Amino acid sequence: MGDILFLAHRVPYPPDRGDKIRGFHVLKYLSTKQRVHLIAFADDPADLKQKGGLTKYTGNRSIVWRAKSQMVAGFQALMQHRPVSLTAFDNDALRQSVENILQRHRIDTIYVFSSQMAQYLPPRPRQRVIMDFVDMDSAKFAAYAKSSKGPMRWMLGREARMLLAHEKAIAQRADANLFVSEAEAELFRQRTGADRVHVLENGIDTEYFDPASTFKRVDVMGSTIVFTGQMDYRPNIEGVTWFVETILPHIRLVHPDARFIIVGRNPTDAVKALGKHPGVAVIGEVPDVRGWLAQAAVVVAPLKLARGIQNKVLEGMAMARPVVASEAAATGIDHGGTILVGATVGEMAEHVTRLLSNRRKATELGEAARQRVIDRYSWEARLSPLDEVLGQPLRPAKEERVARVTDVPKKPRRAA
Repeated sequence: MGDILFLAHRVPYPPDRGDKIRGFHVLKYLSTKQRVHLIAFADDPADLKQKGGLTKYTGNRSIVWRAKSQMVAGFQALMQHRPVSLTAFDNDALRQSVENILQRHRIDTIYVFSSQMAQYLPPRPRQRVIMDFVDMDSAKFAAYAKSSKGPMRWMLGREARMLLAHEKAIAQRADANLFVSEAEAELFRQRTGADRVHVLENGIDTEYFDPASTFKRVDVMGSTIVFTGQMDYRPNIEGVTWFVETILPHIRLVHPDARFIIVGRNPTDAVKALGKHPGVAVIGEVPDVRGWLAQAAVVVAPLKLARGIQNKVLEGMAMARPVVASEAAATGIDHGGTILVGATVGEMAEHVTRLLSNRRKATELGEAARQRVIDRYSWEARLSPLDEVLGQPLRPAKEERVARVTDVPKKPRRAA
């Protein structure tokens, strides 16, 4: 049995944001099966100092600094007729690292984390290729295009079309195509016609995200409503803006002491400006979100655009907090009714208001949510489908590539 080469668009350590959390736990799980070599990008100077945290899970580790500006990537994309998502991650040093590992080690599996990294696959790989798309990026950019205007609408539409072509091509070459939820997997099959599509859901570390664990507590006044997330990420920016401008005013009519607290690294100027609104505080990056989640009377996820499973929702549930999520943020999560879901401004505001008014009900809901993630979302259980994927034959012939037991079943098409 050979080794695994793990390619990641962002070094999966520390596991302190959505993509890094999934990447870390997948890598950790794979390391219990075979030796894993990691090649990844870093786009945060702090991450260059963190690769030692991956020592016990990896053989070789090569972390490459990604310094290309978005402007340069955009110009290259136009000149090369490629998606910006690919030119932004096109790097000769990383390509050389991949070639070196493939030459020096017996690699039988290449795990590709995010579609940007598929450009580093050998032209005709002899290894088993596992493509972890996580979400369908082309669908995300198509949604962005619909809500944009002018040149930006054209650019985002172009990105969506070119990424879709890229996703189709990669899916044909991969032995397994992974998505974080059944909804994403089904959407991918419908839009690409791909097979060998599997669901590999996100999990949650319920021992770490536990209200009884040891962490630094925070002291805030009023009825706290908490949002956590990467605050330079467009869906998060749009979500908190929507909440502050349209939902929070309704809540504060009933609960004047209600405070909306935004926690997360790299808040943009638009996010910082929300702190000028009554009852809003923008905290920025914190070393540990658990203190803020534990203090929350309600955790909210008011995302208008969301793909896959939202870690912020699972974290709030694991911390035994009542969670109010938009329909988009709740999609893909098997919550069993242990979170409240709102489709409109009125529904979101009403859910939060009722929870602030009935703390006993809020506590019961939070406790039920924690039990739900313990039962349903442990990382070990969520990642177990990888065992069957890893056990598949290396590079089967085309005629042998039929649907397998872990494949997402195709739904019958409706008659026209």
